[in-house]
Amino acid sequence: MHFRTIELKHNAVASSGRRAAPERTAVMDLEHELAAFKAAFARTAPAGRPALYEAKIEELRASFARENAIGPSDRAPDFDLPSASGSRVALSTLLRSGPVVLTFYRGGWCPYCNIQLRAYQMALPEITAQGARLVAVSPQLPDASLSTAEKNALTFDVLSDVGNEAARAYGLVYALPEELRDALRSNDKALPAINGDESWELPVPATYVIARDGRVTLAFLDVDYRKRLEPEAILAGLRSAGA
Repeated sequence: MHFRTIELKHNAVASSGRRAAPERTAVMDLEHELAAFKAAFARTAPAGRPALYEAKIEELRASFARENAIGPSDRAPDFDLPSASGSRVALSTLLRSGPVVLTFYRGGWCPYCNIQLRAYQMALPEITAQGARLVAVSPQLPDASLSTAEKNALTFDVLSDVGNEAARAYGLVYALPEELRDALRSNDKALPAINGDESWELPVPATYVIARDGRVTLAFLDVDYRKRLEPEAILAGLRSAGA
């Protein structure tokens, strides 16, 4: 299965002349907020913690089987998951109405995820204007998904993939090493209580644009969870896919 990470920067659509002001704002907020939070964490984190996180990111980069992850031109695996509101949401059903922007995030306990979700909320009018539906998926329990949606004032679908079944079908799942488990325990973010299982597994954050025929037209993932796909890249991907 072929996979490549697509990173579309600001100049990727600069020549189109079609960037709306809300789109630029969402991009700038995401890019700058992620960098600002990373810098603040480096200044204020417990001694040795930033170095630990950097080391574990590089270990994952070396071990993660990217070739097994869903990529451009692959058919997106279907899923049927509970939403924060209690309804069931199936990818196949959403695709009947238009393309889908699907993002896998770690959980509402992750500050980088919350920054990303808020930026995507800002870009939601532009996404829906292109006929697309935005869906965010994490392994946390439904109550935690509801809290994430409420805390970040999200109006798009926030789904619970308990057990990482959907993320596994996309080739995104990995288990946290013991050192990171200890770090999360020390921060009162132990995953068994949040995700409802003892696996300590998470998805590598990833975002996809899926055409109505179920084919992936844009795929982005990075084992460095501090990097997320910019809203502008999503909008460019929707345009290039003819959304």
